[in-house]
Amino acid sequence: MTSTALRIAVLVPCYNEEAAVATVVADFRKVLPSAEIYVYDNNSRDRTASVAREAGAIVRSERRQGKGHVVRRMFADIEADVYVLVDGDATYDAPSASRMIDKLLDEHLDMVVGLRVDQTQAAYRLGHRTGNRMLTGFLSSSFGQAFKDILSGYRVFSRRFVKSFPVLSDGFEIETELAVYALELSLPVAEVETPYYARPEGSFSKLNTWRDGFRILGTMLKLYRSERPLRFFTLIGILLALMSIVLAIPIVITFIETGLVPRFPTAFLAMGLMIMALLSVSSGLVLDTVTRGRREMKMLAYLSQPALKRNGSLAGGPSHSQMLTRELT
Repeated sequence: MTSTALRIAVLVPCYNEEAAVATVVADFRKVLPSAEIYVYDNNSRDRTASVAREAGAIVRSERRQGKGHVVRRMFADIEADVYVLVDGDATYDAPSASRMIDKLLDEHLDMVVGLRVDQTQAAYRLGHRTGNRMLTGFLSSSFGQAFKDILSGYRVFSRRFVKSFPVLSDGFEIETELAVYALELSLPVAEVETPYYARPEGSFSKLNTWRDGFRILGTMLKLYRSERPLRFFTLIGILLALMSIVLAIPIVITFIETGLVPRFPTAFLAMGLMIMALLSVSSGLVLDTVTRGRREMKMLAYLSQPALKRNGSLAGGPSHSQMLTRELT
């Protein structure tokens, strides 16, 4: 490969993946022989770090617990042109990386998500599948339809995306944040179907269906509040206004019939709710202006990064698979 060839980094966040990490490193080394494979150990209590090092990976550590912290550190520390982010549990299909990278380059995309296709019944627990569908539906209705699998841990990014993405999440909510960021800035993204396998024997999922599901849903609500403040606070204002009207109707009827207002506490409550409704809508209008400014700053940070190039040009160059074939031969 020439000096102008793409630098590819495979990023593998790991926590107690001694049973699977060597397989992940070996599989991606075979598919992407020129790539640098980084395994970030997140306070594992087993031999994850030593096994990954023996398998040939570059091993680093992140002491703050949580996948979001690990991804933040990876994105900040590692320099490359193309980034492949994959979990260290050997459930994702390494050969699909070439297709995902080709799609990223050929279509000038910033993120390609691995759309998981179950290969065994044990690969995807029912609760996780149902939760993923519900969360994906909520995201689509809130931010637009672009993904069928927002919680996939298998993704390929351009350098532009990685170096301009402000990671705020701590844990498994990071996948949701990645999707919302791409949708908010209308970045070019796509999904590629990829086989999804069961974990190898001795490897156990760190995702708690209910706890992490509620955390992800909470993250979505926070992102909706921060990225769609006018809709969020207008909805609250409408609810408060309706409550105020319901409470006020009997008082108005009584006043029309008798000329008296006998229930002052209820009248004050109705008036207070209406004032709160107006304040809520006003807050939404102000925060919407602030959000537009933040979105502009994010876009400027994104545009400040150079566009991804392959051998001097995005178009017309050999495909990634062809480049690998040339290198191997």
